[in-house]
Amino acid sequence: MSVLCLIADPSDSELDPTLAASVVRETGGELNWLNHSIACEIIAPESTDPLPIAREIIGTRRVDAALVPAENRRKQILIADMDSTMINEECIDELAAALGIKAQVADITDRAMRGELDFAQALDTRVALLKGLERKVIEEIRRENITLAPGGRALVQTMREYGAYTSLVSGGFTFFADYFAKRIGFHEAIANVLEFDGDALTGTVSKPIVDKNTKRERLLALAAERNLPLSQTIAVGDGANDLDMIRIAGFGVALHAKPAVAAEAGICIDHGDLTALLYLQGYSEEEIVR
Repeated sequence: MSVLCLIADPSDSELDPTLAASVVRETGGELNWLNHSIACEIIAPESTDPLPIAREIIGTRRVDAALVPAENRRKQILIADMDSTMINEECIDELAAALGIKAQVADITDRAMRGELDFAQALDTRVALLKGLERKVIEEIRRENITLAPGGRALVQTMREYGAYTSLVSGGFTFFADYFAKRIGFHEAIANVLEFDGDALTGTVSKPIVDKNTKRERLLALAAERNLPLSQTIAVGDGANDLDMIRIAGFGVALHAKPAVAAEAGICIDHGDLTALLYLQGYSEEEIVR
């Protein structure tokens, strides 16, 4: 049995009872609201292909549609990317801005996240450009320039409340990942280590780097450690280096993702925030820890 989820952006919802009823009329199934005017599920749609039907009815409205299995919806492992996923920014681009080279670095970041460049080489190239940046400046950027993505804390805290293990695995830097993992509530954080000479960056990162293979392997390891099938995992990210973990997770979610990532992910959230991952799992508003 499957469940069709309709999820809107909580800050500007275009999902209403009329739209939901229109989808049910065409797909069949039982309508259940998880959060009124924000998220609903249509249980056991009768149509053989309900997802494209729902998307055609939704049209240009800012509403996501996803079809998920009804069985084992609530996952026991969450593995998440950080930059442009759990936080709104790309940390390396913000560091580059302090040196007046944001446009140059951001272009490399964007191409790497689209899968157009080798991730490791692109990382080394960008970090080399940051040589000499002082620790106090990096701390100020972390404090002043980086913002948490909406719904992230609710996602992590709710999954933890219901027994899940949560892991932040980033191709970014521990300087940010350790800090924001604690603020959001992750059990662990894994990221690349910036190297310093005194209080200034050397322009290098410790090897081996955290890349797409690290993310995939950490997901596999967490499932093995907890004796859980991969069907009990959920992975979320936006860039090409997230695709390997997205492909193998029970729910692989591309969140506001690059086109190449969205094209391959099983689930795409283009409009909702991170609470969308809870609605996909069948959590109602009353169950979400905020």
